[in-house]
Amino acid sequence: MSAVLDNRNSLLPGRFEFLMGLYAENYHRLTRLFAPQQLVPGRYISNVDDGLDVHLHVQECHPYTLELELTYGFVDAHTGQRAPSAQLRMYTDAHVAEALHCHPGRHLWQVLGPFTPAHTVFQHRLRMNGFLSRWLEYLVEQGHSTGTLEPLREQGKGDRPY
Repeated sequence: MSAVLDNRNSLLPGRFEFLMGLYAENYHRLTRLFAPQQLVPGRYISNVDDGLDVHLHVQECHPYTLELELTYGFVDAHTGQRAPSAQLRMYTDAHVAEALHCHPGRHLWQVLGPFTPAHTVFQHRLRMNGFLSRWLEYLVEQGHSTGTLEPLREQGKGDRPY
């Protein structure tokens, strides 16, 4: 048998490599969509007249990382939180972006529990970041872009409340 067939697993990316590729894809999609690394901290809104305003909250900017929240402008009736909602971290030096959690106000340990096996955490990260990739692709298809993104003024100054 050939060496290629004997070592067929070396031809396919492992799960970790796939997840890192997903992080890189999410970084580039997010960069092309809203270029958050060029924004100052604050709240932004993207409106393409489809009734689903996208809200981007640039929470913190550090030399090599950005903390962001991406959500729609409607509230989930059960939780009282905006949904879907994704808490994101962009690493501008490594060119990767990861969804830290996709549940409003809940961290990974709150969703999975305090002593979750590594495999379960990994699978959850794959699902969250796969969701983020598809969501960013959908937003581009709907027409959202840096051209539709505007700073959201504070409530009471003539703009819609966040």
